[in-house]
Amino acid sequence: MEEIAKLFLAVLVGGLIGSEREFRHGLGLRTLMLVSLGATLFTIYSREFAQGEGDPRRVAAAVVTGVGFLGAGVILREKGRVLGLTTAASIWVTAALGMGIGLGFYWFAAVATALVFAILWGIPRLAALTNARKTYTYQATCTLDEAKYEALNALFPQAGLTLNDQTVAKQGDQMICIWQAYGSWEAHEAVMARFLGDTAVIEFHIA
Repeated sequence: MEEIAKLFLAVLVGGLIGSEREFRHGLGLRTLMLVSLGATLFTIYSREFAQGEGDPRRVAAAVVTGVGFLGAGVILREKGRVLGLTTAASIWVTAALGMGIGLGFYWFAAVATALVFAILWGIPRLAALTNARKTYTYQATCTLDEAKYEALNALFPQAGLTLNDQTVAKQGDQMICIWQAYGSWEAHEAVMARFLGDTAVIEFHIA
């Protein structure tokens, strides 16, 4: 019966973490539930192997390898930015929690789950409070086009950002545009998304 209880507990832990990822990002609830359940199952199997002639370390290594492939699948690289690292780390730590449950480390897994929630929910809110409004420098390279420059210029006030400075330099048939904008992180994120999604923007940097 204890082994059955471990499976349900693993699904619960995976579901708790998965609910946060599904609410804020694209990773599904079912994915992390399955990751946690799978890690618990493999850990239970490894304990059975340890009673025979099998090597439980090989099973644990297989879990880590499989989770690594899953994590790599959610990491994206888009125009110089690396996306999905937190989601990949969530898969990794969920598997670790599942293994802990499989070994019977219930309180240890409970404390670790609480820490995961503190990181996923608390840190972004703390960062939002400490960096509520900030100045960032945007640099975009586009084909020389005055209308395009005006359109990009308009993104900042539309998002609620204040432009402190702006310059544009011609380089052959291209233009290098630089803006210094002040405002909330949410507004900066909105503008960054517009730049990254604009096919006319050849190169984009923010600092």
